[in-house]
Amino acid sequence: MLYDFIIIGGGPAAVASGVYAARKRLKTLLITESFGGQSIVSDDIQNWIGEPHISGFDLAKKFEEHVRAYPDILEVKTPEKAVAVRKTGDGNFEVQTEDGTIYQGRAVMLASGARRRKLGVPGEAELDGKGVAYCSTCDAPIFSGKRVAVVGGGNAGLEAVVDLFPYASKIFLLEYGDVLKGDPVTQDEVRKNPKVEIIFNVESKAVLGDKLVTGLRYLDRKENIEKTLELDGVFVEIGSVPNSEPVKELAELDKYGQVVIDSKHGTTSVPGIFAAGDVTDDPYKQNNISAGDAVKATLAAYAYLLKRSKESPAAEK
Repeated sequence: MLYDFIIIGGGPAAVASGVYAARKRLKTLLITESFGGQSIVSDDIQNWIGEPHISGFDLAKKFEEHVRAYPDILEVKTPEKAVAVRKTGDGNFEVQTEDGTIYQGRAVMLASGARRRKLGVPGEAELDGKGVAYCSTCDAPIFSGKRVAVVGGGNAGLEAVVDLFPYASKIFLLEYGDVLKGDPVTQDEVRKNPKVEIIFNVESKAVLGDKLVTGLRYLDRKENIEKTLELDGVFVEIGSVPNSEPVKELAELDKYGQVVIDSKHGTTSVPGIFAAGDVTDDPYKQNNISAGDAVKATLAAYAYLLKRSKESPAAEK
């Protein structure tokens, strides 16, 4: 089957794209490993417009319910992972999934989001789930009465520190540079808490421990001396890596691996491939922005398809 539109992803950008594609009566396929995107781990999302408070789990359920409200025109393949997008000789595209299945489409939306960045130091992988954590909303309660370090002074790191307030006995906030980069309001909240000690100019060198985390070895970049913190847990909050691998051989990426887009229309360097959300070089990584940008890109994709032919050969009569 030749689809009009193939969407890769299951977060806010992908779901917004799917809803708008369905309403434009484009024969659409949405491929995703799961719904929700990175917000699935959040216990309390307070900035999703129209929902003063909603958990990531509940938001993911609403996402899936919405795209499945158009079964006659929008097909969902989950859990499936798209691994490659290729151009075909007729100007269309093929999307290959991890199991080797190939789907054909006239246009593609890459809304695959991003994943948590790792420290890449000895002991991190070995102690993952044994004191090394990447989701404070999920794992903060495990560290009740414990000494914990949060690596990263951006919004993610600051929010992790706040999540740990009710549980940890001591929280070290470790920042690579010499200033915190997160929201000033959250910075103030963190600085006022007596449990928190902020250490600047930290380069993590190794997570220590045998069966469980016992500490973190780091380089004090200012004094050029290696030091050790005795810890029970390490939360890694140093940003994300874009899931741009499916188009890495096709579309233009920036030095961070983000898909380069025209922010007006969500177009990429390849006509017929559109992108939105955290996988792109848009500087603002927010659910609402991802959804809005995906709507724009989907409308642009619709216009692109209309130019190719007044009526899609893939459309159901």
